[in-house]
Amino acid sequence: MKVLDTVKLKYDFQGLSAGTIGTIVLEYDGTAFEVEFIDTNGDTIDVLITPAEKIELITA
Repeated sequence: MKVLDTVKLKYDFQGLSAGTIGTIVLEYDGTAFEVEFIDTNGDTIDVLITPAEKIELITA
């Protein structure tokens, strides 16, 4: 995974539900990513440092 990839949460995390969609905005050595999570309207819910094992790639 890399910056600007679209991802979704595989598990509930930091108050967000599994399946929440986001975009990677920063990579931390491949083990964690800063992800901007959005709602169904495209509005930002939160920006979180997210462990790689909590997200899966949707589109590259």
